Amino acid sequence: MGRWRALLEVGVLGAAVNATTLVWVGWTDVLLAVGRASMLGACCIVAFYYNDLYDLRIVRTFRDFASRLPQTFGVAFILMAPLYAWVPELKTPNGAFVLSILAILAVLLPLRALSYGLMRRHPFVERVLILGRGQLANKLIREIEARPYLGYEIVGVADDSSGSDQTPCGYTVLGPLERLDKILKDTTPDRIILAMAERRARLPVHQLLEARVNGSIVEDGVDAYERFTGKVAIESLTPSKLIFSNDFRKSRLDLVVGRLASLLVAVVGLIVFSPLLALIPLAIKLDSKGPLFFVQERLGMHSKCFRLVKFRTMRVAENPTSEWVLDNCDRITRVGKWLRRFRLDELPQFVNVIRGDMNVVGPRPHPVSNIGLFGGEIPFYSLRSAVRPGITGWAQVRLGYANNLEEETEKMRYDLYYIKHLTFWLDLRILCDTVKIVLFGRGAQSTDAYQTATAMEVSGR
Repeated sequence: MGRWRALLEVGVLGAAVNATTLVWVGWTDVLLAVGRASMLGACCIVAFYYNDLYDLRIVRTFRDFASRLPQTFGVAFILMAPLYAWVPELKTPNGAFVLSILAILAVLLPLRALSYGLMRRHPFVERVLILGRGQLANKLIREIEARPYLGYEIVGVADDSSGSDQTPCGYTVLGPLERLDKILKDTTPDRIILAMAERRARLPVHQLLEARVNGSIVEDGVDAYERFTGKVAIESLTPSKLIFSNDFRKSRLDLVVGRLASLLVAVVGLIVFSPLLALIPLAIKLDSKGPLFFVQERLGMHSKCFRLVKFRTMRVAENPTSEWVLDNCDRITRVGKWLRRFRLDELPQFVNVIRGDMNVVGPRPHPVSNIGLFGGEIPFYSLRSAVRPGITGWAQVRLGYANNLEEETEKMRYDLYYIKHLTFWLDLRILCDTVKIVLFGRGAQSTDAYQTATAMEVSGR
């Protein structure tokens, strides 16, 4: 729903700006007017994206949306300044510019207010029945409650296990699965989600088949969780589900285009950031003693080892150190703090990309020692090496850095989702999100504390 809302708003915004510009400027030079309007509209759309106005997980209410608009338009104006300097003939006249902004507000505010109103009242609500009340069921309930824009209403839970008549999330247990016929008749669900921990000899096949024929959607809980969150419920995932899945079949075109795009980004990045690549080593040397680079053996594609190169951001440890950066905050240098904030310590990895060790996008490469540390603790951990590791990745833009085993497990959920659904378009989305994180500091470590940081030079995460 959020994606369609974004597409609708983009279309309406573009139409409003074009219509306003044409009315003000006239029809004498339609192409020039459309070009001016398109530049203004494109800058506004990019600003909306980078201020999370299309992300309903963040902008959950109309008040949140309205409070972000001033900053959003400020970003749009900053984007337009260099474009107008580069192509001055596309500069929109002042009158048309002001009128276009008013048109955007006049169209967008009522549209978003109506959208939030419909989302709150659920005029097209989809009734959901959950089978099971274990860990996966509780996760699904929490995710549905956190996403009101989905338009789902949980009508109850059915499960055989004994215990309380309510789930930990407060929903009524309607009865055992042997009474599913009556439960389905009483609740009339539009969607049935299977979240049972054990299905052998328990799955009510006949009732589910009849419900499916009668129009109810029957969905596996692992698939539903993946669709809601963009990550995989690895604790509830069975090997057979992965073995028979078609998601891991990668298009050769996607793989080739992705690799070529990585090479292009790496070469362009080295050229564009060449002044910084010359200044950063000088700053590191002036700030602290030690080598310019941090070099570490990392696990690459098919578990092949390679030497990852980064700018050093910590003082050299004299004694053995902890695996987690939370225990090494005092070693981060003044220059290292800023390098980490803007991810500039990662720039030398463009060389790793050109050498073929990495892609720009992929799961972060872990140190070789992590095989022993995480291999037996995190389900399906070995699958991380099925693709080339990356400078940035789906887990990085969705979660950030990890600093303990629980957070590493959470990152694995995102990494496996990326491996399952790897496409060029997903890589492009991750790159756009990465730029947003770097420019606006979202996900960056705090200046005063590094509680959310993870091991870089210590454990490589």
